[in-house]
Amino acid sequence: MTSSATSSGGVPEKLKMSALIGVLGVVYGDIGTSPLYALQSCIAYFKGPHLQAVDVLGVLSLITWALILTVTLKYVTFIMRADNNGEGGTLSLMALASRVARSERTRAAAGIIGIVGAGLFFGDGVITPAISILSAVEGIEVVAPSMGSAVLPIAIVVIAGLFLVQRHGTATVGRAFGPVMVLWFLCLGLLGLLQLVQNPGVLVALNPWFGASFIIRHDKIAFLTLGAVVLAVTGAEALYADMSHFGRRPIRISWLFFVLPCLILNYYGQGALVIAHPNTADNPFYKLAPHALQVPLIVLATLATVIASQAVITGAFSVSRMCVQLGLLPRMEVRHTNESEQGQIYVPQINTILAIGVLLLVLTFRSSEALASAYGIAVTGTFLCDNTLAAFVYRRQFGWSRLATILVFGAIGIVDFAFFAANSLKIFEGGWVPLAIGLSIILIMTTWRRGRTLIMARWMQDSLPLATFLNRLPQSRIVRVPGTAVFMTGNLDYVPNALLHNLKHNKVLHEQVFFVTVRNLDVPQADPGGRVHLDEAAPGIYKVTLYYGFMESPNVPRALESLSGQGIEFKAMQTSYFLGRETVVPASVPKLRFIRRWLFLFMARNAVTATEFFRIPSDRVVELGVRIAV
Repeated sequence: MTSSATSSGGVPEKLKMSALIGVLGVVYGDIGTSPLYALQSCIAYFKGPHLQAVDVLGVLSLITWALILTVTLKYVTFIMRADNNGEGGTLSLMALASRVARSERTRAAAGIIGIVGAGLFFGDGVITPAISILSAVEGIEVVAPSMGSAVLPIAIVVIAGLFLVQRHGTATVGRAFGPVMVLWFLCLGLLGLLQLVQNPGVLVALNPWFGASFIIRHDKIAFLTLGAVVLAVTGAEALYADMSHFGRRPIRISWLFFVLPCLILNYYGQGALVIAHPNTADNPFYKLAPHALQVPLIVLATLATVIASQAVITGAFSVSRMCVQLGLLPRMEVRHTNESEQGQIYVPQINTILAIGVLLLVLTFRSSEALASAYGIAVTGTFLCDNTLAAFVYRRQFGWSRLATILVFGAIGIVDFAFFAANSLKIFEGGWVPLAIGLSIILIMTTWRRGRTLIMARWMQDSLPLATFLNRLPQSRIVRVPGTAVFMTGNLDYVPNALLHNLKHNKVLHEQVFFVTVRNLDVPQADPGGRVHLDEAAPGIYKVTLYYGFMESPNVPRALESLSGQGIEFKAMQTSYFLGRETVVPASVPKLRFIRRWLFLFMARNAVTATEFFRIPSDRVVELGVRIAV
């Protein structure tokens, strides 16, 4: 469903409603399951006799204004305007900022911020399924305290099943996501409303003064509590990242008129319950429900957390493909699970890594309360990255004045930094987990990009310029044989090593030769009409550039078949593809330090072959080995 379809005035009401339901199933799973653990984590600092009604009101006020400032103002109002041809997310924002940058230094800075944001996203992607599913299953302890030992095994089974079904795609299950989340949010709102009716006085916490006085009164503990308040806004980045699937309007409408009211009602209902019955502070969410409804609520909560986890996993697949296309990660296997929907993909390597990471976290921390300390730093780090890139885009692309940019994004940045600083105090309590994951991903991305730059520089140094080769060709005695040869290359100005090796060993050149290079654009989708650019370099020899967006998967044979529209005869069954299979070895004077060199060589050896990545028929490929030292 496109954004234009969902935002235009003439769209049927049925289509609009389906868009709103679809948004609930895909976009709001993470933030929608935060009531399971957010308030509980906040008031954990004041359990027992230290828990006062005024402190509960202060926490409710902080949660309320975190939702308003971070989600409503920052993402829904401002950042969602900065879309990259309809695509959102940190990497899309990075590409947009790089495009409008006026200097190479600024472009490099935007790239670094984007890499940091992507690394932290993967850290968040590992923790979200672990804490969400654990918090849902922990409801068993409320219903039957004697079954507490079953929580961990059940959570592990649910998580394992979730990752095992990824290979089958999400099309069938996805149709049920929206209605389930509609029911979930209705339950959130209704449970909170029932408690609010009994104690409406907690609504005074809508006044921001209660949050401010809480911070003034508690000082250091209030600062620590801010780190838990962030749990209420985890998933806010999903509003922006999933914008391309639904458009701005359905996401904004569903947030303002359904999701936000339901969340506020539930948080205030939990607060009212805790004030009236302080002994419910250990799990106020499940204790909102009557005893007879707690088991169905556990089942519904587990379904909701699986949906939230599914959205994060699917997002990790999309970000991984985006990173590959932007040259930040090595080529990986990408399986399309739906013939009609290009966005529905499965990346086996990422799925395996996420599954191992999530299971390790569950087995290590063993409870959602322990995991809460590990959650916030990745989320708040991503907030800071998005805010910095958005400020630059508003300044350069939208022409905002320096004063306006500082007033808006500076104020939002102060809030983001306060959240980040509060969570940084929890590094030794578990905050090191997403930080370690994020830093590892950043190291991997920067190492891969640096290594590929060195390889390209070395390759250009050792290669023969194409112009020189073509000038010598008429005087040579090279035999031209029938058929078509396609040589994949990274630079059309130089002769591919595969061609030189072929001439050296076979001493023939095909009648029709294509030098093909794939260029990745900083937009999500390339214009289909401008995907193929053709230049005739010499009689029967062509230079072809194929353009793909960072959300697309290259298909070289299909693109070359479109050459017939430009008057070039291309017969797929008479075509051979020549690829240089790079063997990267350490140079005598390495330009990468030991750890990074070992990491790059490991990634290069385990990267998916160009044949598979570019979807070239394996029975039509000739690979010629090339050794490159770095």
